[in-house]
Amino acid sequence: MSAEQDGREGRQIRCLVAKVGLDGHDRGAHVIARAFRDAGFEVVYSGLHRSPNEVVQAAVQEDVDVLGISILSGAHNTLVPKIVDGLKEYDAFEDTLILVGGIIPDDDKETLREAGVAEIFGPGASMDEMIAYVREHAPER
Repeated sequence: MSAEQDGREGRQIRCLVAKVGLDGHDRGAHVIARAFRDAGFEVVYSGLHRSPNEVVQAAVQEDVDVLGISILSGAHNTLVPKIVDGLKEYDAFEDTLILVGGIIPDDDKETLREAGVAEIFGPGASMDEMIAYVREHAPER
């Protein structure tokens, strides 16, 4: 689907796939980045072991529409809100769709949503579902 078909008038959906914290498992993040790229999105990958501040800086500097946070370490309730707060400090929160992928216990999902996460995709989530969600919910600029 071209940028025009997404209703973006020539601008691709820009995504940052970020690995935050000490989590060193990045296979899923690479799979997501590749699938998003194949779907026509512009994708930036953060690399491993990024701090919340580094993720915020990358999201702001790259002017992303979507921030996908991949986290498997169990530190999601600490790290994700720090990223959201950082985006708010740069007035970038309202213009950024925040997604979280990884193993998130059901008891923590509502807390993350209340913090500002739009959607959470766990193991077994369909690539087509994720791509469709991004196309439907990415903010237009």
